[in-house]
Amino acid sequence: MSALAVTARSARRSHTGALGLGVATLYLSVIVLLPLSAVLVRSLDGGVGAFWDAVSSRQAVAALRFTLLVSLATAAINVAGGTLIAWVLVRDRFPGKRIVNALIDLPFALPTIVAGLVLLTLYGPRSPFGIDLAYTQSAVLLALLFVTLPFVIRSVQPVLIELDREMEEAALSLGARNATIFRRIVLPNLVPAILSGAALAFARAVGEFGSVVLISGNIPFRTQVGSVYVFKLIESDAPVSAAAVSTVLLLVSLAVLLGIRALGHWGARHDR
Repeated sequence: MSALAVTARSARRSHTGALGLGVATLYLSVIVLLPLSAVLVRSLDGGVGAFWDAVSSRQAVAALRFTLLVSLATAAINVAGGTLIAWVLVRDRFPGKRIVNALIDLPFALPTIVAGLVLLTLYGPRSPFGIDLAYTQSAVLLALLFVTLPFVIRSVQPVLIELDREMEEAALSLGARNATIFRRIVLPNLVPAILSGAALAFARAVGEFGSVVLISGNIPFRTQVGSVYVFKLIESDAPVSAAAVSTVLLLVSLAVLLGIRALGHWGARHDR
């Protein structure tokens, strides 16, 4: 192959790569960046003072605090429960395994408002099980656990499938206990995936609306989460305040995602 042909092929590849990058950037800008920028600009329509007043009011602070706390609890429970479920799905065999594996993705397919209605039916005043959690903080946590269930599981599952089991078998042959093998060999390999799933679960919980709007009761200073508070502000004809609170939720989610990503990269470099 002549040098001219090689140069022409490289030029075509460069042109194709630049075109693909341009299309991806345009799509990302239209779908994500422009709407987020519009919310940020809208939140500052009344100036910095109005922004601060909106996000520092007693009701806003209470809603934001409760949102962060319940989202952290959701992520923590998902780390433990999701990792365990992923382990069972990958390492164990039992009847109905395929059905269970398919059900994991149900929160992705089910409209969240339907999920909230189902939870209210099962755990509300007319619960067939006699368990009434409606309009409590526990109900909000339950709803968030439902909608964020797949994140840690689907993050950890492929890592477990690809994990080399020779080291585990070698440690077992040397007399190591199962708990020691998991803590020393398996868990370090799962940490980046667990952190990634936890970050996604947290970010989803922070912005969740449909599943909590019914079962939470939207009680100020008790069960009111940030997304429902934003909806209330919009209904009260306060779009600037709603945009301000939305911006805080956005920044918190973004900070957590970037922090978890940086922690994962640091852990990967440290392992090397």
